[in-house]
Amino acid sequence: MAPVLELHGITKRFPGVLANDHIDLTLNKGEIHALLGENGAGKTTLMNILYGLYAPDEGEIMVRGEKVEVKSPSDAIAVGVGMVHQHFMLVPVFTVTENVMLGAEDLKPGGFLDRVKAAARIREISKTYHLEVDPAQYVKDLPVGVQQRVEIIKLLFREADILILDEPTAVLTPQEVDELFIILKALVEQGKSIIFITHKLREVLDIADRITVIRGGKVVGSTTPEEADQNVLASMMVGRDVMLTVDKQPAQPGEVVLSVENLHVLDEVNHPAVKGVSFEVRAGEILGIAGVQGNGQTELVRALTGLHTPVDGKITLLGEDVTRDSARRITELGTAHIPEDRQKDGLVLSTSIADNLVLNTYYIPPFAKGIIVQKDKILENAHNLVEKFDVRTPSEYTTVGSLSGGNQQKVIVAREFSRPIKLLIASQPTRGLDVGSIEYIHGRVIEKRDDGVAVLLVSTELDEVMQLSDRIAVMYRGKIVAILDSATATKEQVGLLMAGIVSEETPA
Repeated sequence: MAPVLELHGITKRFPGVLANDHIDLTLNKGEIHALLGENGAGKTTLMNILYGLYAPDEGEIMVRGEKVEVKSPSDAIAVGVGMVHQHFMLVPVFTVTENVMLGAEDLKPGGFLDRVKAAARIREISKTYHLEVDPAQYVKDLPVGVQQRVEIIKLLFREADILILDEPTAVLTPQEVDELFIILKALVEQGKSIIFITHKLREVLDIADRITVIRGGKVVGSTTPEEADQNVLASMMVGRDVMLTVDKQPAQPGEVVLSVENLHVLDEVNHPAVKGVSFEVRAGEILGIAGVQGNGQTELVRALTGLHTPVDGKITLLGEDVTRDSARRITELGTAHIPEDRQKDGLVLSTSIADNLVLNTYYIPPFAKGIIVQKDKILENAHNLVEKFDVRTPSEYTTVGSLSGGNQQKVIVAREFSRPIKLLIASQPTRGLDVGSIEYIHGRVIEKRDDGVAVLLVSTELDEVMQLSDRIAVMYRGKIVAILDSATATKEQVGLLMAGIVSEETPA
């Protein structure tokens, strides 16, 4: 049986970058084919060509044995190809039905939208593929994992049978990842074919039928989960051996840098999100906060970094009360912040990489002399940091919004790690990063700890929390239900606490 999709010799050049270099790829019917590679390896560019967002400079696309010209997303949909982007393409104030219909509207006599017919079709799709979604709900009220289901339903509504999922687990909790995998298996059982773009090794081995690895714009090899393990895949991706576990010495905690007492914080709709939280972080230690997304971690970090004002409690930084201080004041006291939402809180997407690298220091020497901006110093800084942190870009002048998600994250990490700091608040610091970059970031976090920086790590990646942390605080429904010594804590113990199951022996 011929493959449902074949890419032959796909080549794409951008100024200063050969993004895809004569790439060949096939996809069989009812198959999950994982496309694995570092950030900037060319995975997303290749899929954007397949989806009609870019035109290839060379090569051809075959769908069900016939050559096709894909010049736009509508061309792709016409031949049964659909794509779920890493950053969802949904209108928050529209309902699920309205989002799914957008661009594929059913009309009743008189030209009115037939929402009832569309909603019925959505329910049918949801039932067939285990995509539980209420067609009447507004997208802004849906968890991220359910929003992703809406994106998949959009493609199925348009009768796509070749689905491209670009970094589909980048913003999902572990539970949502498990639910997504159930959905993907249901899709292939019904004859759909899936290209699964990712850099997460364990997920590839769990879900893929075949794996193709891209490095530097070229295919460097193909394998299967039966023939490979995480170490083999990591080496293929990076071109060298990668340390997949964190190597660190026991912490040597010093003075208290951050003290939080009985903190209460409301969420964006004024509901209690953080409920009486207290803890301390000392110089030279990493306190990791574990928890399923949505249990108050976001609001806690926003309060600690001056982005949100608590309703009660006290935050002390280096002996100074900063409970109601501005983000700039907290930064000037020596706090670095890697935000959970890089695009909302970490970057100005329409400006250059160089400008983003001085967002919190542009007004002080050497980047400013009085009120005069020193552009040469800003560019020199950008050149050094882009090289040091391996930001994949043709130029420091490139707008940061045009970078891949992982490279956007590298810009933030480069900015925050490149100045003297006393406290590092890292929220999802490796979200969207590949194994080589994760290894690098983990190493730098440990270095900061060993240099005497107090580190507060917030992550939904339980492996990351357990490997990096010296102590682990578990948040559940806005409260810290336990603080554990990472040397004796087990993954099972922390997992139960994350689900709100607290035993009498659990230390508070």
